[in-house]
Amino acid sequence: MWTYEHSIETDVAPEAIWRLWADVENWGDWNADITSIRISGPFEAGAEIVMNPAGDDPVHLLVAETAVDELFVDEARFDGLLLRTSHRLDQGEERRTRVTYRMEISGTGAGELGPRIGPGITADWPQTMTALVKLAGA
Repeated sequence: MWTYEHSIETDVAPEAIWRLWADVENWGDWNADITSIRISGPFEAGAEIVMNPAGDDPVHLLVAETAVDELFVDEARFDGLLLRTSHRLDQGEERRTRVTYRMEISGTGAGELGPRIGPGITADWPQTMTALVKLAGA
């Protein structure tokens, strides 16, 4: 298994960040890598998301779990791998909101492939999370 986690803290309320997460079709407003995106229904477990990153093949995600104002988890599967990304909102220091993204890559060959593909997938997380928080606070 390969894992990576990144967190930031903000004064923005969890509800404001959640609203942006739940508005899937506008993720491109804070994630510069997305050229288009669509969701199969409400933002809840079982929904399917098709995200088109700039210059790359479409990514098919399944929303595996949601907890309003707290958490959502998406999963992508390909070539025997499971890429599971948790997006969490917790209370940070001094009553601030801690935003955490965590990716876990498991499955056949994850020990070898995870370190090769994971860093490329997660490289923009610091910038994306900063843009998310900035827009949520506007």
